[in-house]
Amino acid sequence: MKRWQLWVGILVSAVFLWVALRGLKLDEVASAMRQGNYWWLIPSVAVYFVAVWARTWRWDYMLRPLKHVPVRRLFPVVVIGYMGNNVYPFRAGELLRSYVLRRREEIPMSASIATVIVERVFDGLVMLVFVFVALPLAPIPSERIRQLVILASLAFFGALLVFFALAAMPERAYRLVAWGADRFLPGRVRPTLLDITRRFLDGLESLRSFRNVLMIFFTSIIIWLLETIKYWFVMHAFNFEVSFFALMLMNGVVNLATTLPSAPGYVGTFDAPGIAILTLYGVESGLAAAYTLVLHAALWLPITLLGAYYMLREGLRWSDFDRAAKMAEGEAAA
Repeated sequence: MKRWQLWVGILVSAVFLWVALRGLKLDEVASAMRQGNYWWLIPSVAVYFVAVWARTWRWDYMLRPLKHVPVRRLFPVVVIGYMGNNVYPFRAGELLRSYVLRRREEIPMSASIATVIVERVFDGLVMLVFVFVALPLAPIPSERIRQLVILASLAFFGALLVFFALAAMPERAYRLVAWGADRFLPGRVRPTLLDITRRFLDGLESLRSFRNVLMIFFTSIIIWLLETIKYWFVMHAFNFEVSFFALMLMNGVVNLATTLPSAPGYVGTFDAPGIAILTLYGVESGLAAAYTLVLHAALWLPITLLGAYYMLREGLRWSDFDRAAKMAEGEAAA
């Protein structure tokens, strides 16, 4: 509670929650939730776990230059990471899954964190693809969404270009970091920074092959299509219908918004954009809010419970979150 990042996340979530709840009639939201047919949540959760399995396969593919870890062994690690993202702010679960991977498979955290960052960049790019594909097929009159797409496009494409450059010229990148460290950092810090830099560049090796890049991008599209199918199943629990392309757009915008810092579980940053997109398509605001809240819970609860089970089976404690952060900062020195 003493860390400023937590308070920044809480403030951002509070703003998004205010936007989400402004003008809503809570009795209408409650009525829509009472009328839901929640049997549709069963196939939605099943599809979501297929998507998590696909995420695990993608991560295995990216880790292979470092070490081949069977998907069945990697799946609990991924689930623990997503559970961590749901209960800690600033996607701390990504550090936790790299920490667990190091404990189980002895893969350096700095290298596996590089693959996780690349995952996030590809996820962002696929979200943008969804928005670009969906907007012409399910157009909505919103200048804010267009501005969000433009800004996010610049950010994610810029990040991808940087990662491609680092992967293509690792030795030059390493020499550049070494040059900066020699001139601007104290001597006791340089070995740690250079060791972490070397391992981080090793984690980008999967980007040195055009075939690998295509496979990562293709699997990312499959993952997010499966998640959109989950949105579609949950929609059938409520008394409204929008096109699959509208749900693609909602998925893209919502997940771009959740890249912002927020309170644990993406409170607010998931809900406000989801409600806004549906109301732009003519869904009554109380019904849109009920659907978005149930969808959020269906995304949050199953993976969190399964992650907690794997965490207990792994013998992890909540203090391992802090240990993971400290290890990531001081891995080379240790």
